[in-house]
Amino acid sequence: MARGTRRGELVGRTVAFLVANEGVEQIELTDPWQAIEQSGGDCVLIAPEAGQVQAVNHLTRSATFPVHRTVAEARVRDFVGLVLPGGVANPDRLRTDEKAVAFVRGFADAGKPVAAICHAPWMLIEAGVVEGKTLTSWPSLRTDLRNAGAEWVDEDVVLSPEAGYLLVTSRKPGDLPGFCREMVKAFATA
Repeated sequence: MARGTRRGELVGRTVAFLVANEGVEQIELTDPWQAIEQSGGDCVLIAPEAGQVQAVNHLTRSATFPVHRTVAEARVRDFVGLVLPGGVANPDRLRTDEKAVAFVRGFADAGKPVAAICHAPWMLIEAGVVEGKTLTSWPSLRTDLRNAGAEWVDEDVVLSPEAGYLLVTSRKPGDLPGFCREMVKAFATA
């Protein structure tokens, strides 16, 4: 994840990326990471275990990325916001990790923006922070989100400012341009 030209909106701001050690959709990790760095921000990769994160391109293993902090070491107060990349296996593994779920809940409790794409809203459901919010996701999560009290809509990017913090959600990799744009805005104004 290389650094690009910095625009400045996020200078001095650090954003957490929470992923499982295996199964994160690579483009849903790297595109938001690059957007934050190009806007002058810093990114920290957080996972349940130290070492490496194995990314995937759909279901095929792709690149690995170094973990900067474990969930046990990370503190919500150190970050302006949180990015939850998708992939089917990534949030499915994370939602069984109590510390990861508590970390996500901590951002909502602190009123800090959270950006989640594709299957990542499973983490929001597990953290109990979707009730009364409007959001989107990969279509197969529609019923799960509705059962958790959210309103699900089929749009490329949804901003949900209800309950005191901003939630930015998108459906799939094809939505990444809008997702990244709105995510950067959310983190810049946090």
